[in-house]
Amino acid sequence: MAAVVATNLKKGQCIKYQGETGLVLGLEHRTPGKGNALVAATIRSFQSGKTKSIRFASSDKVEIVETDRQKLEFSYADPAGYNFMDLTTYETITLDKALVEDSVDYLKEGLEVEVLFIEGNAVTVTLPATVELLVTESSEGIKGDTANNPTKPATLETGKIVQVPLFIKEGDVLKINTEDGSYLGRA
Repeated sequence: MAAVVATNLKKGQCIKYQGETGLVLGLEHRTPGKGNALVAATIRSFQSGKTKSIRFASSDKVEIVETDRQKLEFSYADPAGYNFMDLTTYETITLDKALVEDSVDYLKEGLEVEVLFIEGNAVTVTLPATVELLVTESSEGIKGDTANNPTKPATLETGKIVQVPLFIKEGDVLKINTEDGSYLGRA
């Protein structure tokens, strides 16, 4: 493992700190009027899943953890977990349900995701910014109710329910934002 000075840390790097391993989500260099410069890092721990703000002195050495990011394609889910295919080797990789639980509402066969591996173990699954999902169930909108931008619930092929405009019907394919689960438009 390599060590770098805290001022050379970058967003997206994985580091070891206080006996834990985490992903750097944000950095802020602070120079107080008195004293030495600081680096305030927002870090998400892989062990606890919690986000912390850690301060490093500008001269502190921070251990960088070697990582591997792979593009994988979702294949199917079974009782053992969620199965993804490596697009280069065509090997099947099964990920634990707990690791994928935040992404389940957006996973459909053929969806490409980025998986971060640390020391051979998968630690995070990153979805694309938007996904296209089919509407499987949607009620009829009430005619004439257009005064205040009304919405109705629609059930998507993965089981996720989103609020959509009244004109959306069963069979439509929608673009959904994976950050907040909102409707973006028709695909």
